[in-house]
Amino acid sequence: MVDKEISALATVLLERVGELAKEMAARIRAGSRDYHYDVVPAEELEEACRTHLGNALQALTGQVPLDTEAAERIGRRRALENVPLPTVMTAYRIGVKYFWEAAVAEATRTSLVESDKLVAVASTMSELQDSITEAMVSGYHDVVAQRHLASEHERSALVEALLEGRSMDIDAVWSAAEVLGMPHTGPFTLVAAEVPQMGRQALPEVAALLSRRGIRSAWRLRPDLQLGIVYLRTPRDLDDLVEVLRRHAEQRVGVSPSYDDLCSTGDALRFAKVAMRGGDAASGTVTVFDDSPVAVSAAGAPDVMARVAINVLGPIEALPTGERELLLDTLDVWLGCGGSADEAAKRLYVHPNTVRMRLRRIAERTGRSLADPRGITELFLALRAVRQTPKPPSSESTGTTETADS
Repeated sequence: MVDKEISALATVLLERVGELAKEMAARIRAGSRDYHYDVVPAEELEEACRTHLGNALQALTGQVPLDTEAAERIGRRRALENVPLPTVMTAYRIGVKYFWEAAVAEATRTSLVESDKLVAVASTMSELQDSITEAMVSGYHDVVAQRHLASEHERSALVEALLEGRSMDIDAVWSAAEVLGMPHTGPFTLVAAEVPQMGRQALPEVAALLSRRGIRSAWRLRPDLQLGIVYLRTPRDLDDLVEVLRRHAEQRVGVSPSYDDLCSTGDALRFAKVAMRGGDAASGTVTVFDDSPVAVSAAGAPDVMARVAINVLGPIEALPTGERELLLDTLDVWLGCGGSADEAAKRLYVHPNTVRMRLRRIAERTGRSLADPRGITELFLALRAVRQTPKPPSSESTGTTETADS
């Protein structure tokens, strides 16, 4: 319940609310250089001061509860007028200080409130002003959030239009570049990343991670892919991009060749998806199209390569799971080591002779010589096709039947 003396003081101040609002507005103008007349007109600022003073004083009389809706409306208006929130907060602090000075001056002049009651007046006024300020900030943040959401929707729609390869005139492309925060011309690259689950990001916070390295990007989440247009300001940016992707990717990621025209984004998407499919389906491989010609060639015609895999590796695929994977892993590591049995043995933690014996078994079962470039090429392409295809769960035994090289 409001004290009678405080109520009486508030009633007297209400009679002067117009005068107080004019003086409060003048104090705010003098104390905040950023509160320009062309941003917040004089009449509007005075009206806002009158509204806040009126609401606070009416609440101090105890006749009506504090109305915070007006403060929310003013907060939204300041956000729409692009007045920075720190500037608005400065204005509110100046206003609260003036309000307190006016209350003290009136109490002294009229003796309506004893000096020992002024502490209670200050506490009550502080609570009211906190509620008003909180409501203003809430309204301000509502507008900022709505703008951010609208901006994100616009960015997302523009990225999708570019990804779909829609026909856009030069003005539309320039407008898209400005909204996306990109230059009008490249080089750009397109990143395609498999999502771990439908609608879930494959690379959370990737835009922020790249931004910290000075790399601009715009992203779009589809049910099965997360796609990004990345601006490569310098050749170093591609290296940094791949480093970030490799550090955070859990599924396959493909990186397209660079391109200069945003209208070519649809074509870049095709290349990025081929590069992505060129990676090992069981790992978070990052495949750069231009750096992996054999892998992307194998992924470029999956139906053809599936047939090649059957023809070349069919006899090995027919083995029990454990034995099959043992031989395929050995072949994969040996090829990755440039055909060195010694290096492959180090990676597999076995003796070099074990590697050689496994390779002989592969050659015998497939009929391809590992001393013949043609045989090696066929085995490599077939292996890439197998690795690029996700394996369904199998109920086969995982035990091996390897005895000759154990």
